[in-house]
Amino acid sequence: MYGEFKEFLANELQKIKDAGLYKYERIIVSPQGAVIKTNDGREVLNFCANNYLGLSNNKRLIEAAKRAFETHGFGMSSVRFICGTTDLHKELERKISEFFGTEDAILYAACFDANGGLFEPLFTDQDAIISDELNHASIIDGVRLCKAQRYRYKNADVEDLEKQLKLAQAQRFRIIVTDGVFSMDGNVAPMDKILELAEKYKALVMVDESHSAGVVGKTGRGVTELFNCRGKVDIITGTFGKAFGGAIGGFTTGHKEIIEMLRQRSRPYLFSNSLPPMVVAAGIEMFNMMSQTTELQEKLHANVKYFYEKIKAAGFDVKPTQSAIIPIMIYDEKLAHDFAAELLKEGIYVIGFSYPVVPRGLARIRVQLSAAHEFEHIDKCIDAFIKVGKKLCVLKN
Repeated sequence: MYGEFKEFLANELQKIKDAGLYKYERIIVSPQGAVIKTNDGREVLNFCANNYLGLSNNKRLIEAAKRAFETHGFGMSSVRFICGTTDLHKELERKISEFFGTEDAILYAACFDANGGLFEPLFTDQDAIISDELNHASIIDGVRLCKAQRYRYKNADVEDLEKQLKLAQAQRFRIIVTDGVFSMDGNVAPMDKILELAEKYKALVMVDESHSAGVVGKTGRGVTELFNCRGKVDIITGTFGKAFGGAIGGFTTGHKEIIEMLRQRSRPYLFSNSLPPMVVAAGIEMFNMMSQTTELQEKLHANVKYFYEKIKAAGFDVKPTQSAIIPIMIYDEKLAHDFAAELLKEGIYVIGFSYPVVPRGLARIRVQLSAAHEFEHIDKCIDAFIKVGKKLCVLKN
C-alpha cells in the first residue's frame, strides 16, 4: 500500500515546490540572537526570530535555569495532577497572574496547547464563539474541538463583530476571541472597542497575547495595557516561546473559576508532561526582570520606529504596524522566497511567507525587530533590502 501512497505524497510535494511554497528549514549552530551562525559557516543578521526582547540567550535566564537544573532535576516525568507540580510551577503561575492583573494562571507545554485546550472544557453546543478571521491556527483548531456555534468576523472590524454578536444572541454564553497582535500583519486588536461591544451584548472576551506580551504597551503587558484595560479581559493566553525568553511553554490566565475548570477538564493540561523545572525557573526570572525595568521595551520600540520609517522611505510596500512585526509585501509566492534567498546571500536571515500561512497572492517578507538589534544591524538590513529589491525589480527606481 505504501508504494501508492508514497507516489501520491511525492507528487504533492513536487507541486508545492513548483508553486514556490515549499518550506525549507535552515540550520543554525549558535545561540539565538541578533547575529547567528548557520551550518554552512556563515554569520548572518537575524531578522525573523520572535526574540523580541533579546532574552533567548540572556545570562540571567540561563543562570536561573542552571540553578533549577541542580535543585529540581531535568524533567518531571509526570502530568501536573499526578506528581508533576513543583513549587516552581506554582510560583510561575503566580507571577503570570501578577503581571497581567488576573486571578489565576495555568501552564501548558505550548500556547498551541493552551488555545487547543481552552474552549471544549468551557463551552457546549448551547454557546457561541465569535472569532477574528485572522486568528492563529491554534485558536482555529481549539474552536474546532468545541461544539459551540461558530461566528467569524473580519479582521479587527468592530462593525462586523457587532453584526456577529447580534446573531449570537440566540446562544446561552458568548465569547469574543482574538489575537492581541496578528502575527502576519503586525496590527493589534482594538481591545477598547471589543470590550465595549462585549459589555453591550453580554459576551466574554479572550485574547492571545503571544506576539504582544513583552512587546506592546509601555511595560510590555500587551494589548490590555496598550488600551488601558488591564484586568478587564476574561481570558488571556500566551507563550514563553517569543518575547518571554524564547524557550517553550504556554499559559492561560484569567478568572479563578475558569482556570480551575481548565485544571479539571483541559485535555492538553491533563495528559501532557508538566514543563521542565529549568524552563519554569527561567520564566520566573524573566518576570522578575520585567518588573525591574522597561529598558528592553523602550529599545525595541525605538528599533521598530527606526526600521519602519527607513524601509518605507526606501519605497517598499509596508503594512502599518503597532508591534515588532513589519510585513514587507511581495505578493508573488515564488518571488517572496527568491527575495529571502537573495537576502541570505547578503547576510540577512529572513523568511518568505506564502500560502497556506498567508492567503494566496499576499506573500511577504516578515521582518521582526528585537531589542538585541542595534541601529548598525538595522542599517545593514535596509541596505540589503534595497539592493535585492532593485535586483529583483521589486523596487521600481
